[in-house]
Amino acid sequence: MKFMKRLREKTSNMTDTNLLLTITIVVFVVMYLSAMIFLGKGFLKTQTLFNIMNANAYLIILSCGLSLVMITGGIDISVGGVTALVSMCCAVYLDFHGGNIWVAMLISVAIGLAFGLVQGYLVAYLDIQPFIVTLAGMFFARGMTTIVHVNPFNVENEQFVALKDTRIIVPFVGAKNRLGVYVDAYIEIGVLVALIVVAALFCLLRWTRLGRSFYAVGGNSQSALMLGINVKRTRFLSHVICGLLAGIGGFVYFMHVGSGSPSHASGAEMNAIASSIIGGTLLTGGVGNIIGTFFGVLSLSTIQNIVSSIGLDQAWWTGITIAAMLCMFLVVQSIVLARKSNNAGKEAVAENAALAAQAEVKEPGSK
Repeated sequence: MKFMKRLREKTSNMTDTNLLLTITIVVFVVMYLSAMIFLGKGFLKTQTLFNIMNANAYLIILSCGLSLVMITGGIDISVGGVTALVSMCCAVYLDFHGGNIWVAMLISVAIGLAFGLVQGYLVAYLDIQPFIVTLAGMFFARGMTTIVHVNPFNVENEQFVALKDTRIIVPFVGAKNRLGVYVDAYIEIGVLVALIVVAALFCLLRWTRLGRSFYAVGGNSQSALMLGINVKRTRFLSHVICGLLAGIGGFVYFMHVGSGSPSHASGAEMNAIASSIIGGTLLTGGVGNIIGTFFGVLSLSTIQNIVSSIGLDQAWWTGITIAAMLCMFLVVQSIVLARKSNNAGKEAVAENAALAAQAEVKEPGSK
C-alpha cells in the first residue's frame, strides 16, 4: 500500500511527457528481458540488439522527424516515399553515372529539404490540412521513384560498397559463434548517424526556444500566438526539419540495403507513426520526447523479433501484435489525457473557490 501511494505521488508530480517516456522505457526493458529469459537464443547476445538498431537506424531518423511534426499537432506521411525516392536517385547516380558518395549525400539532403519546404509552406502558410498535403507528397515521391528507374537493382559502385560494408566495432561485448570463435559486436555507420540525430533533437527540444515553441504550438496554438510565438513559422520549420531528416534517413536506408527499388521503405511512414505513438508522442500535439521515440522504434522492432522467434513467421501475426501494442499505448495516452483534464479541472475549481472567497470578504455588509 505504501509503495502504491508513493508511486501515485511520484507520477502525479511528473509531466505528461516524462510519464509517457517512463512507461515506454519500462515496457521495452520488461519486453526485452522477458525475451532473454523465456526465449534465450539470440536475445542473450548483444549483437541481436545491435542488429535491431542496424536494421532500423533509418526508421529512428524518420520517426524523430515525424515526432517533431506531431508535437506541433501535425502529421507527415510522405517520409516513406521520400526514403524510396532518395535511395533510387542515389542508386542511379552512383551506378549509372559514376558518381561519388559525397554528391549522393547532397542529393539526399536536397530531396528531403525540397519536400520539407514545399509541404511546410502549404501547411503553415496556406492552411491546408497536413494529412492531405503529405498524402499528395507520398504519391508524388512514389511516382517519381518509378520514373527515375522502374526496375530494382544492386549498386556496385566501389566507393559506395566500401562505405556500406564499413563496420564500427564495439569492444568487450562480442560473443562466441557455434564454432567457438569469438566474434566482435558491431554497428553500422547508420546507427551512429541515428544516435547523433537523436541527441541533436533532444537538445533542440529541451534547451532551445524553438523546441519550446514546438510544444507550445502543439499544446494550444492560440495561447502560443498570444505569447508572441510565430505559429506559422514554427509549423513550417517542423516540416522542413522532418523533410531534412527524411532525406538523411533515406541515405541511411540506402547504405543498409545497398540497392534501389520502387518498393523500398514500403509502409515506413506507418511504422514511424506507430513508433512515435509508442514512444509517447500524442497525436493531438504538445506532448512527446525524442528519447521515447528512440525506444518506441526499438520496442516495435523487438516485438517483431519476438513474434518471429516463437515461430509465428506469417506477416499477419506481426501486424496483429503491433496493432495490439499500439492500442495499448493509445489507451495509456487517453488515461494520461484524462489525468491532465482532471488536474486542470481541480485547479480551476480551487481557483474559482479562492476568488469567490475573496469576493465575499470584500463585499460590503458581509460578516
